[in-house]
Amino acid sequence: MPDTAGSPVGLHRVLEPAGVLPQAAQRLDASPGLWPDEIRISVERLNLDAASYRQLAEAHGGDGDAVRAAVLEIIRSRGKMQNPVTGSGGMLVGVVDEVGPASPLGVRKGDRVATLVSLTLTPLRITDGLEKWDGRGEQVPAQGHAILFARSIVAKLPDDLVPELSLAVMDVCGAPALTARVVRQYVDKGIKPVVSVIGGAGKSGSLSLAAARRAGAARTIGIVPVDAEAERLTAAGLADVVALADARDPVALAKAVEEAGGPADITVVCVDVPGCEHGAVLSTAAGGTVIFFSMATSFSAAALGAEGLAADVTMLVGNGFVPGHADYAIDLLRSEPGVRGLFEGRLQAEGQD
Repeated sequence: MPDTAGSPVGLHRVLEPAGVLPQAAQRLDASPGLWPDEIRISVERLNLDAASYRQLAEAHGGDGDAVRAAVLEIIRSRGKMQNPVTGSGGMLVGVVDEVGPASPLGVRKGDRVATLVSLTLTPLRITDGLEKWDGRGEQVPAQGHAILFARSIVAKLPDDLVPELSLAVMDVCGAPALTARVVRQYVDKGIKPVVSVIGGAGKSGSLSLAAARRAGAARTIGIVPVDAEAERLTAAGLADVVALADARDPVALAKAVEEAGGPADITVVCVDVPGCEHGAVLSTAAGGTVIFFSMATSFSAAALGAEGLAADVTMLVGNGFVPGHADYAIDLLRSEPGVRGLFEGRLQAEGQD
């Protein structure tokens, strides 16, 4: 272990190219020895972000063994989990194995924790070949270790929730927190906004709908692509109106939102497929706000699309961090039966695949 603290943002772990932050690096040093301000986590489970997993599954034709091999090769070659196509990663849960004497993260050896920073910047080494994962779901049982820096973010897992459920919630906890913040900004100005959530039956989408309603939205609209998701979201009771639309069809999406009580003052994009940017802009009212949470988003397409449509909208990138976001999302899960039901149903379905 070096005597001096490392870079709080992990520059000392970058192997190549020199001078970039860990997220932009091609390779990280994932060796287990700690710098004084780092912590090492014994990994129990990875959660691949939805866009990354979808891309890998489609690229390999749903072949779970091939997906597993691809993930292992990414981690082996890069020292982190960063899908080279989507640029995204996910997060993990595990047990704190060692804490450097200068670490400011406030955890102790033995704490079960979730990392609230992306796997794209987290030094990671896998030692079990992911042998317990069939490659057919976003949650990945795993053994190995991960390293967190002084400016990383980590949360202790609540005792009343199974780790798989906590992991699923914390993976997307930035979405409801930012949605609530934006809705409250409208309410503080005397405007009770109409909020449309594209992908409302998913993890981030269901939490964002609950957050929007709690923060004072006048109407919540959940957009889903198929009848089965519409039925689940309707049963959950999280949206005032549930509408069917393919978010990749801008005209159809705008029409569905309008018929549901729009256009939306706030549109939240939570789908894991590309090509939804123009529809999000077109279905948002003049002077409104679009929040992009999907890692499948093309931000050039969003910006140029808004320009081409002469759309006066503010576009926000959900960066995954809002102070207090993990506690807020866990509270929504505990207090909103519809949210919990959707999450537990999703985990059950993945376990049966």
